[in-house]
Amino acid sequence: MINRQLLQPESIVVIGGSNNIHKPGGAVVRNLLNGGYKGVLRVVNPKEDEVQGIKVFHDAKELPPTDLAVVVIPAKLCPATVKLLASEKGVRAFIIISAGFGEETPAGAALEKEILDICEQYGAALIGPNCIGLLNSWHHSVFTKPIPHLNPQGVDFISGSGATAVFILESAVIKGLQFNSVWSIGNGKQIGIEDVLQYMDENFDSDKDSKVKLLYIENISNPDKLLFHAASLIRKGCRIAAIKAGSSESGSRAASSHTGAIASSDSAVEALFRKAGIVRCFSREELTTVGCIFTLPPIKGKNVAIVTHAGGPGVMLTDALSKGGLSVPPVDPAVGEELKEKLFPGASVANPIDILATGTPEQLGTAIDFCENRFDNIDAIMVIFGTPGLVQLYETYDVLHKKILECKKPVFPILPSLHTAGPEVEEFLKKGHVNFSDEVTLATALTQVMRTPPPAPPEIELFGVDVPRIRDIISGIQESGYISPTLVHELLDCARIPMVPEMVSENVDDLVAFAERIGYPVVAKVVGPVHKSDVGGVSLDIKSAKHLRLEFERMMQIEGATSVMVQKMIKGTELFVGAKYEPRFGHVVLCGLGGIFVEVLKDVSSGLAPLSYAEAYSMIKSLRAYKIIKGTRGQAGINEARFAEVIVRLSTLLRFATEIKEMDINPLLADETSVTAVDARIFVQKG
Repeated sequence: MINRQLLQPESIVVIGGSNNIHKPGGAVVRNLLNGGYKGVLRVVNPKEDEVQGIKVFHDAKELPPTDLAVVVIPAKLCPATVKLLASEKGVRAFIIISAGFGEETPAGAALEKEILDICEQYGAALIGPNCIGLLNSWHHSVFTKPIPHLNPQGVDFISGSGATAVFILESAVIKGLQFNSVWSIGNGKQIGIEDVLQYMDENFDSDKDSKVKLLYIENISNPDKLLFHAASLIRKGCRIAAIKAGSSESGSRAASSHTGAIASSDSAVEALFRKAGIVRCFSREELTTVGCIFTLPPIKGKNVAIVTHAGGPGVMLTDALSKGGLSVPPVDPAVGEELKEKLFPGASVANPIDILATGTPEQLGTAIDFCENRFDNIDAIMVIFGTPGLVQLYETYDVLHKKILECKKPVFPILPSLHTAGPEVEEFLKKGHVNFSDEVTLATALTQVMRTPPPAPPEIELFGVDVPRIRDIISGIQESGYISPTLVHELLDCARIPMVPEMVSENVDDLVAFAERIGYPVVAKVVGPVHKSDVGGVSLDIKSAKHLRLEFERMMQIEGATSVMVQKMIKGTELFVGAKYEPRFGHVVLCGLGGIFVEVLKDVSSGLAPLSYAEAYSMIKSLRAYKIIKGTRGQAGINEARFAEVIVRLSTLLRFATEIKEMDINPLLADETSVTAVDARIFVQKG
């Protein structure tokens, strides 16, 4: 519940405000005063008569009606104070800075619940408890520093951790990143990150509101709400990046070691962010760097020009961009020679364009002009310019400032001399620019931005998937467990996923007849044990009836064997598609190289069912093994469109069969023309 009293209060009371600015109560008052709050500011403190020039109320009972209360008192005193303020003083918004609630003890959780119930009863907004507060252009109700420069077109930052929010702000301020608002939700008892996004989405004004949102998330309590409102904001022109902390695991999440169990909470987060169009980050530096990238015009291609006066950083930046799939291409030789004539002897125009350590501000401007106007194959310009301390850089950075304003192509300033040229960098940032002080960090963050697909369409693409038949099959299953190969075959057929010809039987004569009909060589697999390879239950390249009979006899003696499956033996690149049902998220679909490599290398990417074709292509292209899929070293690639189709069809099947909790198709065999399912397992949970 986000209301006017929280965002634009006409009056604020700090419960527990003091003269000690080294404690939260005093620091909140200081920040409100320094932030130029124009409403009526009140303070309640039983021990002081005046706090930082403000006359003090000794008891909350003495207060006149007030919009917002910032509460900085011991946790045990908070419920009674909130009750008094809400019931008698008309307070309809609370920011509870105090800690000692549900994050610490069950007794604290009970206090937190009591406060929530009071706020719900009186229709009051609640931020916290256990937070640093709320910062916007109207009021600075936080107790921490730094206070970033506020700008209506700056970043909206929402954090689930107060301390982390402070450290992220530290990282951002140094880069020149400006903010519109900072939300520290603390325990998020009433208002969580998803609720803030919902408010921003439902009240979005494209002419006035910030179009950049940065998130630090420790718990996704409502994945559907996060997905819906993040995707909606992005479709409206916003750009969102987020860190999701706490996604690692100390051990396996399932007793079964089969490939579907690779899906984890981290896979679910990856899939959710991909579907929403959120750029995923893994550190404070990466998050704030992506935020800075969002303030620049989007890159329309992948070709980058590097203008530098120092060779080493240019080389490192080239390597990092190339590793991330971006290109630093040679420029037109003839035009390059024209540029070279305007630079000092020894300068290089091969890209990186090195104007030498002695290069002048005018030469820097000339090099940028050539990248903007003369080099047609360039989509973005990165400028590296620092100093060893021999000269000041005011003039150089003024040229850079003017070129950034003139250029239609995005210009990324990389100014590494934060200490030696600190005043010059600070002056540059005051003009409204950002600075990427480390070129490799910039390249890594830009790679993440470029790889993030747009939000997936909300519509489900059925593609002829037989939903009624899927439901009939699932409804007919009576018990939980791995279903029979026959039912697996029927479900895949409903989704129109191509399968290798196969037969399952306890009768060897029927299997031999089937093998004669489809033609040798064939493959025999034991039916019963989950991990066939581990028990010697797979035999390849069977070329005769005699060989098939021998293998049948051997496999039926394996513990747990119920029958034998015979398949036509085909060849191709082994791929894998699997899925695991994650509570609250739904089915997480995984893809990658197949066979044992999916378990050994764990090179898999994830998506959230149901998937669109664009999502499936994004999953495939994000694999480290994508070069193998495309074809490399003379080896033909696979049919990428067919692979994507299998992923999409499988995700649609899962959307209408939530009883399927784990499954994998491993391997899929793929070549230039087809992708065919060879082996699949499905675990169904009934009831």
